[in-house]
Amino acid sequence: MATQAFDQQSFTEAIQANDTVIVDFWAEWCGPCKRFAPVFDQASEQHPDVVFGKVDTEDQRQLAGGLGIQSIPTLMAFRGGYLVYREAGAMSGPQFDELVKAVKALDIEKLKEQAASTQSGAGA
Repeated sequence: MATQAFDQQSFTEAIQANDTVIVDFWAEWCGPCKRFAPVFDQASEQHPDVVFGKVDTEDQRQLAGGLGIQSIPTLMAFRGGYLVYREAGAMSGPQFDELVKAVKALDIEKLKEQAASTQSGAGA
């Protein structure tokens, strides 16, 4: 599956409707972003069960700003609607493939349990 360009609405919908979503925040003028783009695109072909989205931080300033994106490229990974990875910087193909596999291997039920216990503990 090819990468998708996300805006605020499609970003939110993708995270809510899909099991695993990986998002690349980038800009046209960013050298490391351009070098990482083929790695991201290739991974999207190798993992058709994952939604790969790209957010152009110049075009989607409100979305990027709202998420606190300060450096690009920044990668975010979501599993079952939960943010499970966020890091600035490009990766090599093998590093990124390992990240994708690790995110896919996360147990969604455990994530839900951890989130529920964190929320219930916050009010105590």
